Amino acid sequence: MFLDYLVLGNSAEFINGGDILVTLAVFIILMFALKKVAWGPLMGIMQQREELVASEIESAEKSRQESQQLLEDQRSLLKEARVEAQTIVENAKKQGDLQKEEIIAAARAEALRLKESAVRDIETEKEKAIAAVRGEVVSLSVLAASKVLEKQVSVEENRALIEETIAKAGETL
Repeated sequence: MFLDYLVLGNSAEFINGGDILVTLAVFIILMFALKKVAWGPLMGIMQQREELVASEIESAEKSRQESQQLLEDQRSLLKEARVEAQTIVENAKKQGDLQKEEIIAAARAEALRLKESAVRDIETEKEKAIAAVRGEVVSLSVLAASKVLEKQVSVEENRALIEETIAKAGETL
């Protein structure tokens, strides 16, 4: 009936109170049924969805904070590693310098030892050469003395002449 009024546009009977009450009652029953059947579960699903989104946001925030913390930790470790590497390089340089100084000192000591050894060898050879020259001088002196005297010299006279010649030869050298 009410629909007839609206559809047909019959304005003769304008508003019927019973129709309004019936329509209102049907509307309330329909709302109550929708609330029980559709609205409750729909709100439950919406609540679950809201909780899921909130937990995902919270989880994402936690992950972001953990990532940020891990990034800071990695940066800190990287900085420490760089400092440690720099320290190792500096220590290696110092160690290398120390080894270089030790090698140089050892080389200088070895050179000095070789020089001293060479000087000793030279002195020894010089003494051997002087002794050889003295021996030659003695032999030549004896030969010369024998020829000058044209006689055979006794062993004692020979020895005295040798010592005198050696003494004179030592003074000239």
